[in-house]
Amino acid sequence: MSATEQSQDAPQELRVSKDRKLLTVRFGDAEAYALEAELLRVCSPSAEVQGHGPGQAITVYGKRDVAIMTIDSVGHYAIRITFDDMHNSGIFSWPFLRELGRERETRWADYLADLDARGLSHDPVRPVRRN
Repeated sequence: MSATEQSQDAPQELRVSKDRKLLTVRFGDAEAYALEAELLRVCSPSAEVQGHGPGQAITVYGKRDVAIMTIDSVGHYAIRITFDDMHNSGIFSWPFLRELGRERETRWADYLADLDARGLSHDPVRPVRRN
């Protein structure tokens, strides 16, 4: 996809909810998606999450309460989201955001199944207090 095509595919609106837990992405062709901060964080296209090759993706857990701190433009083709856990290395391209919106339910179900299979939770890990 050329830079011109990517720019034309840019969302018409990006809006973060007041509680910083939801990103609404609205494209010019009337497609619109509400993407939870947790989903964006655990599906981050960063190498930290996806790895550097096939089969290297990690399961991110404990992010139920993650919030969006900032969103910055990356050229005319993407955004960088900084989450309140300080993760900010993912570049969310316009096509990736559209794909994530279209596949939201499937990706979320797969994520929850993966957590369950690994005995993990999306609840934040709390330190154990010892007396």
